[in-house]
Amino acid sequence: MNTVGPYHNRQETYKYFSLPFCVGKKKSISHYHETLGEALQGVELEFSGLDIKFKEDVMQATYCEIELDKAKRDAFVYAIKNHYWYQMYIDDLPIWGIVGEADENGEDYYLWTYKKLEIGYNGNRIVDVNLTSEGKVKLVPNTKVPMSYSVKWKKSDVHFEDRFDKYLDPSFFQHRIHWFSIFNSFMMVIFLVGLVSMILMRTLRKDYARYSKEEEMDDMDRDLGDEYGWKQVHGDVFRPSSHPLMFSSLIGSGCQIFAVSLIVIIVAMVEDLYTERGSMLSTAIFVYAATSPVNGYFGGSLYARQGGRRWIKQMFIGAFLIPAMVCGTAFFINFIAIYYHASRAIPFGTMVSSGFA
Repeated sequence: MNTVGPYHNRQETYKYFSLPFCVGKKKSISHYHETLGEALQGVELEFSGLDIKFKEDVMQATYCEIELDKAKRDAFVYAIKNHYWYQMYIDDLPIWGIVGEADENGEDYYLWTYKKLEIGYNGNRIVDVNLTSEGKVKLVPNTKVPMSYSVKWKKSDVHFEDRFDKYLDPSFFQHRIHWFSIFNSFMMVIFLVGLVSMILMRTLRKDYARYSKEEEMDDMDRDLGDEYGWKQVHGDVFRPSSHPLMFSSLIGSGCQIFAVSLIVIIVAMVEDLYTERGSMLSTAIFVYAATSPVNGYFGGSLYARQGGRRWIKQMFIGAFLIPAMVCGTAFFINFIAIYYHASRAIPFGTMVSSGFA
């Protein structure tokens, strides 16, 4: 089991068992391992306790019961009111289900208690998983709510390498395109471009008028005249920066980020990074570490051309500038996530160990 949260806010997620769901009898799973990307994203999968064995059908069976007191009922009612849904994984294939639903009057609330799993296999590999929620039970305090499941295995022609293709189908997810927001942003860009263009044209028109008058002046009057307009910046291109240490570090970091973005995009086009949780983040961290010479070359060479002498200090600033900014921002946001018990909160020990790594 992964997370649970409101359907209309995909970024607000909590641990699945933050709701008072019960756990099955099976206590462990043998082949699960956590990756670096999962640890940094705060993904902590919890075992559901469902006993599922390969190619063994399971008829509807109760795996646990919820002792529904008033506090647990209120938690489920809040989740149903906010349209909570949950995500779970079977052999790394994600599936989603709805916690429950309310009646038309919004007075009675019902919990889906029956997970009907249909798993497709090809040879000795799982290639497809579907979940159907059934067994609608009314939430009444001081009662026992049995949770049940069933498993049906079916042979599939989908190849193991293509089992994630259905998640790339646009019809699989009902993406809602916010046309008004897109139109509003587009009109705002047009307005700002027009405003800046009008200011530039007025400035350039005055400069062109002055330059045309200079053509009628002799060389002595032109040399005695003061520079104005765009001519005032003709020497700034070759003038050294007032803070060459920080300037060269920023340029080197920018070149490294550009290289990382380009390489990650190419790798994502060639490899199927979406098939593993956190693989994109893990790849970005590895590529960032591997492209550190890009930062050193561009930042160090620029610093040397500007006459810098403290190259060791520039090297350390260039190496730690972006990681310090990213880690500082992430630490601040993570403390807020820990306060609200969000699933994306990274444990403090993981944060410290990742920071030193």
